[in-house]
Amino acid sequence: MLPSVAIVGRPNVGKSTLFNRLVGQRLALVDDTPGVTRDRREGDAKLGDLNFRIFDTAGFEEAGAESLAGRMRAQTESAIADADAILFLVDARAGLLPDDKVFAQIVRKSGKPAIVVANKSEGRLGAAGALEAYALGLGDPVNISAEHGEGLSELYDALREVLPREEEPDEEDEEREVQEQAPKPDTIRVAVVGRPNAGKSTLINKLIGEDRLVTGPEPGITRDSIEVPFEYFGHKFEILDTAGMRKRAKVQEKLEKLSVGDSLRSIRFADVVVLLMDATKPFEEQDLRIADLVMREGRALVIGMNKRDLAPPAMTMGKTLREEADHWLPQAKGMPIVAMSGMHGDGLDKLMKAVLETYRVWNKRVSTSIINKFLERALAQNPPPAVSGARIKLRYMTQAKARPPSFVLFGTRIDALPESYMRYLVNGVREAFEMPGVPIRFTFRAPENPFKKKMEKKDARGKRKKINRK
Repeated sequence: MLPSVAIVGRPNVGKSTLFNRLVGQRLALVDDTPGVTRDRREGDAKLGDLNFRIFDTAGFEEAGAESLAGRMRAQTESAIADADAILFLVDARAGLLPDDKVFAQIVRKSGKPAIVVANKSEGRLGAAGALEAYALGLGDPVNISAEHGEGLSELYDALREVLPREEEPDEEDEEREVQEQAPKPDTIRVAVVGRPNAGKSTLINKLIGEDRLVTGPEPGITRDSIEVPFEYFGHKFEILDTAGMRKRAKVQEKLEKLSVGDSLRSIRFADVVVLLMDATKPFEEQDLRIADLVMREGRALVIGMNKRDLAPPAMTMGKTLREEADHWLPQAKGMPIVAMSGMHGDGLDKLMKAVLETYRVWNKRVSTSIINKFLERALAQNPPPAVSGARIKLRYMTQAKARPPSFVLFGTRIDALPESYMRYLVNGVREAFEMPGVPIRFTFRAPENPFKKKMEKKDARGKRKKINRK
């Protein structure tokens, strides 16, 4: 187990910037707006030869427990309780504020080793303001600039003093290390997406069995895409909570654009995407756009019809849901759709079973001989139409790859194949090989014309003769 370090402080002191610097990636959203971070984000950090787990937290704010700021503060206090050491950030340019002193008391009461970090201390103004950090009574401050990477050697020395020392490995530790290095089962990355206030964070909290993410009735609470590992019946998952995605025309603020961009990136790197819909307002235009985006990105799709306890009974019946889904999303015909309630935990087992089954289909491979038998039947039942008086000939078909299932089709004049016939082949593949809810891709290849090079040489000789005449 790696030692863990929590980065805490009031809003807009540079906690997420330092987090990104230590993990070596731009994982956390960074903006000049105070209070960008709301959920606790975790990552593996490295500083010199130090390896540790780092927590990025929401800014400390004085607020009631039931308010949004109060719920964010509860997540920060939970991170402090789980950490082995604390990095308490202050803004050297702004100097000490009353909130810094209040939260220094909270850090002191935790009993955890704490390092005061005076961020933004570059330049004369920053160096002068960093001296005020001595008034916190938490030891000598470490002056750094997280944005420019200055002062990290001093931070390394301070962390080296407070983090647990690495012990010499004994035989049992070496044996355990060998077991840990053994091949592990694949981890399935699942992104939970949807419109704002669809219940994404509530669903994930119920799945993992703890209040890991900030939730509430306010729409748009989640901003970062937060990755949470958990295990379900022996299967390892990394589930990503994403920001709600509104219509593009309504997204005006820079911060919301960053959040939506983070959600789109989560979709691209996911294996399975759970599109969470509100059962009281199902299949709205934005839901359909998100589903179409998931299919175009080549991800496996599962639809969760959330808040079924608030919806009319007709909208939670399996037959009705199936008909509605196939009508509105024909490009993902047959995709799993599960009526559920993230708040009460109803239907979550069905949802996870649907995720596992869709993941299996997304990885499915079919032998070439079986594929070509299907092609023969499909051509016999409905041959391709003639284009400009010439028939299109489809000769051969094979699967190039999985994730998503992708097929290569060989033939002549194949670039003239009508869209309607392509849909016929895609639907046939989906039904014949039992591939519901996953995108199916086709690539076309035509055999090279054996007389092409001779014709090119003849044309070249003709051009040379014309040049000589001139």
